[in-house]
Amino acid sequence: MIRHLLISLAAIGGLAHAAPPLKDFFEPAQFKEAQISPSGRYLALRIGDSSMRDGMIVLDSETSAVVGGARIESYDIGDIRWVNDKRLVYNVVDHQVGPGDARFAPGLYAIDRDGKNRRQLVQHTGAVFTTGTQINHRIEPWNTYLMNEPGAQDSESIYLRRPVWEHAGYALLRTDLVQLNTSTGQSRFITRPAPPSHWMLDQAGQPSIMVSEEDGKETVHYRDPATGEWRTLASFQAYGGDGGGISPVGFIDGKRMLVKAHLKGDKAALHVLDLGTGKVDPEPLVSLGDFDFSGSMVYSNKRLLGLHYLGDARGSIWFDAGMKAVQAEVDSKLPQLVNLITPPAAPEVPWLLVESYSDRQPRTFSLYNSKTKELKGIGISHPDIKPAEMGKQELVQIKARDGLQLPAWLTLPAKGGKGLPLVVVIHGGPYVRGAEWGWSPVSQFLASRGYAVLEPEFRGSTGYGNALFRAGMKQWGLAMQDDIADSVKWAVAQGYADARRVCLLGGSYGGYATLMGLVKDPELYRCGVAYAAVTDIPLLLDNGMSWASDLPDDYRKYGAPVLLGDVKADAGRFEATSPLKQAARIKLPLLLAHGSDDRRVPRAHFARLRSALEANHADAEFVEYTGESHGWSTTAHRLDFWGRVEKFLDKHIGAGAKTE
Repeated sequence: MIRHLLISLAAIGGLAHAAPPLKDFFEPAQFKEAQISPSGRYLALRIGDSSMRDGMIVLDSETSAVVGGARIESYDIGDIRWVNDKRLVYNVVDHQVGPGDARFAPGLYAIDRDGKNRRQLVQHTGAVFTTGTQINHRIEPWNTYLMNEPGAQDSESIYLRRPVWEHAGYALLRTDLVQLNTSTGQSRFITRPAPPSHWMLDQAGQPSIMVSEEDGKETVHYRDPATGEWRTLASFQAYGGDGGGISPVGFIDGKRMLVKAHLKGDKAALHVLDLGTGKVDPEPLVSLGDFDFSGSMVYSNKRLLGLHYLGDARGSIWFDAGMKAVQAEVDSKLPQLVNLITPPAAPEVPWLLVESYSDRQPRTFSLYNSKTKELKGIGISHPDIKPAEMGKQELVQIKARDGLQLPAWLTLPAKGGKGLPLVVVIHGGPYVRGAEWGWSPVSQFLASRGYAVLEPEFRGSTGYGNALFRAGMKQWGLAMQDDIADSVKWAVAQGYADARRVCLLGGSYGGYATLMGLVKDPELYRCGVAYAAVTDIPLLLDNGMSWASDLPDDYRKYGAPVLLGDVKADAGRFEATSPLKQAARIKLPLLLAHGSDDRRVPRAHFARLRSALEANHADAEFVEYTGESHGWSTTAHRLDFWGRVEKFLDKHIGAGAKTE
């Protein structure tokens, strides 16, 4: 059952005792989402745990009394959005089955905050929920989803995205936008000048930016609110990071918007774009030093107040003096925590939502009253986690063998230590950012078992500048792999790691790099854990495959040749850096796991490598999770997998290992 609905903020912390059980890390968060209403009068929470389906409750911000909500017996409530101060929408999921076993779409339902007047808006295959008096009405097709942006929250309508996939396949063709009235069910398409890949709303909650991708080019379109006509703001190469593109972030007002761009130096910064001329101010408005800008706008009363950004950790920059004062007061009450503040869209009361966390503290939710300066706790995502038992995480810099600086995240057990067994956690992507400062169930679970944990941001990773990203082009199994090896050597040289007890662990590309580490540098490692792993690049890109993949054709045609290479021209390199083709060289202990319904890295990668390893009598353990896709979505599978990892690591590099 849900505990700690109302928490004492002074209770964040705790005394250390025996290592926390695995379930504390990998069972579902109890408080998963918090959304403040447009006026600030109410707070919607998505809550649930391993014994109870996720439901929604609505609290009165002033009294903290439960005034409404929703719960469904056979499904979990998913994402929540306020439509206006009276009405909300939510979709549904089923956390008890994997994606491959799901026989329904998320659907969408509208409900008043008091739990009345529920209406189905989007098809939900396999179930239609009714109040007993439902009147037949038009329902949107199943492939209609919530946007990430909240919208205006000042009418009965919301905007929804509608992806369209290729016939009998999983490659995305376009994403249309639909405006839907949540009370009447009436809808209309938003006109667009080209097949869209994604959309963005302006400060008034109206669709104003549409991005399209075609023939390897990305085009940013802007809709003039005065005329409703679309025009092109910019067009540039979609792949390769040549520095010529812009990425829309948000609007200042009706004349200026904010874009991310590489205009000066190595790091992407936030610049002002004139919507009339299309010109970008070369001087950055916000730059983050060692990091590419990444963030989102914070609006209230349709006015830009500031932005949330990601540097080493999350943070806020406030342009509004009142919000600066609020941030300072909250930070003084919750020191040593990141405190992200969300004001209501159209405040009528002085309550604001606060989400707080640190590297040792999982996310907590509270409300702050800007008038009385009262801060009251609402809930903790993982209440059984005691920060005193968690390890310290820090961002370190490692020099690769060619001199390139590599960021890496180091997490040590709570008691610290030297000469520890080391787990190198390799992120997927690979052309994404891997980690950020904050509580991570994987790294903290491993640290709680006595391991040092190193998460390198190898070349090809994004978020740390163009040079690091571009250095990873066509370097799968080559310089990217060397970066991981150099990170291990650094950890040993610094005294953190025992050179005789190092294991690789990763999923997707991280699984590929784990396998290639065992192939290329077996002298550095004792074992490897690879899940949802790419085992061969041509197999990933094969258009003649007999299984369904969600890899877009545009990426195969234009992205892969730039980032990975050409299947024919680079055949020799692809063979030399293929764990599948080099399976005979995998001699070290391996735990290999995969989902039966993985569309990103189809099951053939797992099946073919398993056959090759078994033919070579490799020291390998195999596990396949029926119904799972690209990762583990159910609690049962997460607990099973990480339980296997715990035993595997203990046997090969932990307390139960034999070292030479």
